[in-house]
Amino acid sequence: MVVLHVKRGEDSQFLYQTTTAIEMDQLLQELAQVYNDRLRIDRLCMAMDQLATHGIAKTPQMVGLTDEQIAELGHKDESDKYYPSGGSQFVKDDIGYRTGHAPQPPMQEVLRKTIAEAKAAIHKDLTKQNKALSQETIQDVFDKLRGATMIVYPMGLPAYDDVQIILDDAEDLGGKQAAKQVIPPAEFQLWWAGKELQRGKKLSDFIGRNEKTKIICKAQKKGAGQPTREPVYDEETQKKMMAYAYKKQEEWKQLEKADEDAYLNAEWASSNQLKSQLHGTSGIRWK
Repeated sequence: MVVLHVKRGEDSQFLYQTTTAIEMDQLLQELAQVYNDRLRIDRLCMAMDQLATHGIAKTPQMVGLTDEQIAELGHKDESDKYYPSGGSQFVKDDIGYRTGHAPQPPMQEVLRKTIAEAKAAIHKDLTKQNKALSQETIQDVFDKLRGATMIVYPMGLPAYDDVQIILDDAEDLGGKQAAKQVIPPAEFQLWWAGKELQRGKKLSDFIGRNEKTKIICKAQKKGAGQPTREPVYDEETQKKMMAYAYKKQEEWKQLEKADEDAYLNAEWASSNQLKSQLHGTSGIRWK
């Protein structure tokens, strides 16, 4: 299997296994799916953490209003039918987005433990451990996050809650900061060795047919231009080379310093050389 180390800019994203025979159109579609799903999982984990802390979201017409304004406008709170398992505790949401009726600590722990496991399963540090990410792993993470939500909220979540929206893959990211990170599949580009791995070809057209190949490639959004190329040596190798160069430089300095007065130890430089020869003591060495 070919291993692709996918990066965005200078940041590692994930490792992905494939074959040299794969069509680039299919490969780019798969990589875009994994790349965007990792971002989606991050957003879901953030929303679930808020769910654990402050409970479900208020109905859209009540968001940002005070209790007095809600009563004056006659809005009805529909959160009662979405109660958490084991009861709730009140933790006010200062931004006014969630009801504040949070799950009890044991149920909060269910959500937060699953969140931590989900983040670990897609973390970029997996690239250092040579662990590849797959679409099956991504789906398993979503299933576990969905399952944890159902355990804590057996009656389900309202359709307007961020957690439910992300689980249903029904987000509207227009105008949000998160939209800048997402790369639509049709605009997903992959670059390697200073050239774009273009659609309409096979991966083998670019890297050959050796199935034991591992390459570092960069994801880029169409129209963003060519990304910076990878350095010839990785960071660890560069550190070792710099340390070796510094060591040799210090050794040369010591040698040069020693050469400047080394002649003082030579016999011809001795002021007593003639006297020693006349007395026959020139070859004597003292301990």
